[in-house]
Amino acid sequence: TIKEISENIITMAEQGKANGIKIIISSVLPAYDFPWRTGLEPAKKIVELNNILKKYANKNGIVYLDYYSSMVDKQKGLKDKFTYDGVHPNKEGYQVMGPLAEEAIKKVLY
Repeated sequence: TIKEISENIITMAEQGKANGIKIIISSVLPAYDFPWRTGLEPAKKIVELNNILKKYANKNGIVYLDYYSSMVDKQKGLKDKFTYDGVHPNKEGYQVMGPLAEEAIKKVLY
């Protein structure tokens, strides 16, 4: 469930913080559907999960890395040019993600 997933991520972040690890929480990439198991309707669930993660990160001074906003299409799926299957990023998708990750890493290191 979304609750279980978010609680697991938050638990990992809390454990990391307790051990002096600098934390970055990234958004889940958009996905309109999963071609290997259609009908699960992940798009709305991903939005909900990302909202929970962003709220947690902001409340706890953790950097939130928002891949979602740069990669989402009008149907709340991954833009075709960034994927080969609608779920996983391709080279062009990673070229968008790379600089965003680098920026987030700089924020936690400096």
